Amino acid sequence: MPGMDSLIGYVIHYGFQVLGAAIVFGAGVLVARWVGKLTQQWLEHQDMEPPVRMLLAKAVQIVILLFATMASLGQLGVQIAPLLAGIGVAGLGVGLALQGVLSNLVAGLSIIFTKPYRVGEQISLLGVQGDVVAIGIFSTTLLHPDRSSIVIPNRKIVGEILHNFGTIRQLHLQVGVAYRTNLSEALALVREILVQNPGVLTDPAPLVGVSQLGDSAITISIAPWTSAVNVARVQGELNQAIVERFLAAQIEIPFPQHEVRMLSTV
Repeated sequence: MPGMDSLIGYVIHYGFQVLGAAIVFGAGVLVARWVGKLTQQWLEHQDMEPPVRMLLAKAVQIVILLFATMASLGQLGVQIAPLLAGIGVAGLGVGLALQGVLSNLVAGLSIIFTKPYRVGEQISLLGVQGDVVAIGIFSTTLLHPDRSSIVIPNRKIVGEILHNFGTIRQLHLQVGVAYRTNLSEALALVREILVQNPGVLTDPAPLVGVSQLGDSAITISIAPWTSAVNVARVQGELNQAIVERFLAAQIEIPFPQHEVRMLSTV
């Protein structure tokens, strides 16, 4: 039968090409997985951020898969040059459509390589503040002091003024005492309170001194250091301890007041 003979000839002619293309592509997939795994294991011993290791390993796999795809298409007799030109035009259109995503990607790589902040550090930018819990390719996640998550697109971060507190913060406390107070005794009591609080760091050393001579009080400034995660707790404990210890030592904390004198014109 002529029709059956043509069909068999077609299958024989193109069947081996399809089989060869499938074998080439399958081998490419296996090689991509194997090389990607080896690359990931090697990168784990390098001083790199986890997102960079993941990105490089995936990039190696994608390159190998692209070569395998082109080789398999070549087995099928597909002209590679026109196909590459079409992919380039399509890639341009996709790039324009995903401009925001790509800008986040580029900004994420810039953050990962320049390292303006790391996971575990506390930063402030764009009117928000929190601990860095994740640095991704497209966004950075902060943990706000109220335990909520803040996700910031990376393109919003690059180029902005960023305040990196690191892992420790300096508190800025003030307390007013009466002018008749023994300042040496008051300053010694404040230093004792700082030493007794386990959340206060000894290095850097706390700063304690008279900062202002006000209308009705002498202002004592207290600037200890503590870990960033303990800022609110340590600040509350120190304020409470200062009030209680000053009252026990009969050190007066005056409230703002003004003296008004009435002069008679008669």
